[in-house]
Amino acid sequence: MTPERSPSAHEITRVDVTRIHHYSRNPRRQQNPEYDRIKASIQAEGLDQPLVLSQEPGAADYVLHSGGNTRLRILKELLDETGDERFRWIDCVVKPWSQESNVLFAHLRENELRGGLPFIDKALAVFEAKHLLESEMGVESLSQRQLEELFRERGFGLSHSMISKMGYAVETLWPLMPKALAAGLGRPQVEKIRALERAARAIWDRRQLGDNTVFDAIFAELCRRHDGAEWDIQPLRDALENEIAVESELNRQVIHLEMEAQLSGRAFSLPAHAEEDTEPGADRDSEHPEHSDSGPSSNTTTLEKQPADIDSPASGHDKSKDQPNMPAELTSAPNSQKGGQQRNLEVLRSQLWDCAVTLAASHGLHDTVIRLPDQGLGFLLIDVPSLELRESLDQDMLDLVSALWWQLAASSELTVAPTDIVLAYLDKDSLLYQALASHDAGLLFGSVWTPDPGHLNSQLWQQLNPPDWQRLLQMMESYRSIKRLAFDTGVELWAQQGGESDVVQ
Repeated sequence: MTPERSPSAHEITRVDVTRIHHYSRNPRRQQNPEYDRIKASIQAEGLDQPLVLSQEPGAADYVLHSGGNTRLRILKELLDETGDERFRWIDCVVKPWSQESNVLFAHLRENELRGGLPFIDKALAVFEAKHLLESEMGVESLSQRQLEELFRERGFGLSHSMISKMGYAVETLWPLMPKALAAGLGRPQVEKIRALERAARAIWDRRQLGDNTVFDAIFAELCRRHDGAEWDIQPLRDALENEIAVESELNRQVIHLEMEAQLSGRAFSLPAHAEEDTEPGADRDSEHPEHSDSGPSSNTTTLEKQPADIDSPASGHDKSKDQPNMPAELTSAPNSQKGGQQRNLEVLRSQLWDCAVTLAASHGLHDTVIRLPDQGLGFLLIDVPSLELRESLDQDMLDLVSALWWQLAASSELTVAPTDIVLAYLDKDSLLYQALASHDAGLLFGSVWTPDPGHLNSQLWQQLNPPDWQRLLQMMESYRSIKRLAFDTGVELWAQQGGESDVVQ
């Protein structure tokens, strides 16, 4: 085979593959998921298009100019494996060298056309291009608007808002969560982490918990701790909420509700006295002994401190282990601390109400629920779905609304609470009042379509959109927490008016 001659610009020539080098700033850092398929194709048919090369000034060998890193790696691998000369001499196009940034943009465009470039790989390459442009232009820093314009001029469209998201991924998350990002953590997850950090920081600042450097250290350590290929945002959120609860000496549920409000852009409010500190020596000190001698210090970073479990003094049995979904901070206080437990109950009732009213409102049932801040589970159904609503729904949506109504009924204990208490909240002319007062379960079942429990998966679980599904699960968890708290402390959820509970049979 005749060695290659010096080609003119854009001329096709044959080049020894051993004289071609990978581009050191190649945007793709992970192995191409199509590697095996591409290798099989090249082995059988050869290259389907020539590699595009360039030569740096003064260099004897070539470097890939615009993509082709996967194909070059495969060619060299096949040459080593087979010794076949057809993998040595490769048709190539050689372009003159201009600027390093132009080569990087050529690789970015090539990868964009071929698709499949992980978000973090693309983000790292974009900021590599930013630094090259700043160096070549002799400027200290380019703004996102300037970058948007320069990228567009080089045939690589990218909005300034996307550049901002990439900057957050590269500058903030990449040093903290390399495993998760390398495993495929994408733009939607990065946006959620950014929103979570902003919400947590806003709460931190609003509650004046210390200098932001302390928050930065906590956030960074928790990101490192929860980094992994199988990544989920929920553990990171739980850990952040716990840290803020510890620093602010508040119940974890209070911070959870505040985080929910912050993330959704709602004003935050709680039942009266829900945020008040407990008396000295009460459940805050028993939950977090490290705060018993001195207040929280902004110079001390606490990481995921979990309240200690307190065994029942009579039996030595740790009741918190009976219900793993019961928040630890609600199981740790002794039974004698009634004030703290009452505040916990108010917070849980508020949380359950928030889930219930949101679910009801999004399914046309807003008029059927009322809030009970000091009674029962925190809310109550006061009527069945209206006839107007039922007649306006197709069968699939009616199934969903009816199934949801029964979930709300169960979570409010509509049919198992003391009847005399429930009736006091109902309109005497309502169908629900008539059904409960007459103990006529058939009247209730005849007015609200009752789903077969075996069909709930298709009628409710599969049809609810993801946010409402999460609210339904949270509503169930709040119900379980309230019931566990009542069992452990002896609190009577429904204030008796005399006599035994009377329920619909």
